[in-house]
This record gives sequence, structure tokens and C-alpha cells, in this order.
Amino acid sequence: MSEEEVVEVGRVTHFFPKISVAVIELTKPLSVGDTIVIKGPTTDFEQVVESMQIEHKNVQQAKAGQSIGLKVAERVREKDMVYKKL
Repeated sequence: MSEEEVVEVGRVTHFFPKISVAVIELTKPLSVGDTIVIKGPTTDFEQVVESMQIEHKNVQQAKAGQSIGLKVAERVREKDMVYKKL
């Protein structure tokens, strides 16, 4: 993964394993349809953002500074970094 093709957009602050949802604190905007990469010491996968929620309401985009709930394809861990593919 080279630096020029991804930009850091946030980090995982919580994970709900039963429903496979990660809480991500954003440092840059994120939209439904974006392709993200989640990386950590034991985590490394990419997926398309199919839906995200703020306060249990579906949103199409979220701004920096917001925390979102995001359905993830695999297990993630707190402090895993989230990158958006450009």
C-alpha cells in the first residue's frame, strides 16, 4: 500500500462483535460508496462503505470530528487506523 493512493480518515474507537459494527472517529470526511482500508497490528482488509450511521440514523456522508457506526466485513480492534482509497 503506497502512501499516494490512500489518505487517513480516522481510527476505530470501539467494535461490537455481535453485529460487526465499528465506531470510527473521523479526522476527514467519509461518504457512502468510498472504498476504505482498515489496518492495525492484526487487521488488514478493504471494503466499500455501504452504509453508516450517526446516532442510529443512516447518513450518506460524515464530516471530520464526527463518530460514525460502520458495518465492517471483518473483526476490527480499537486503535486500528482507517484509510480512504483515492
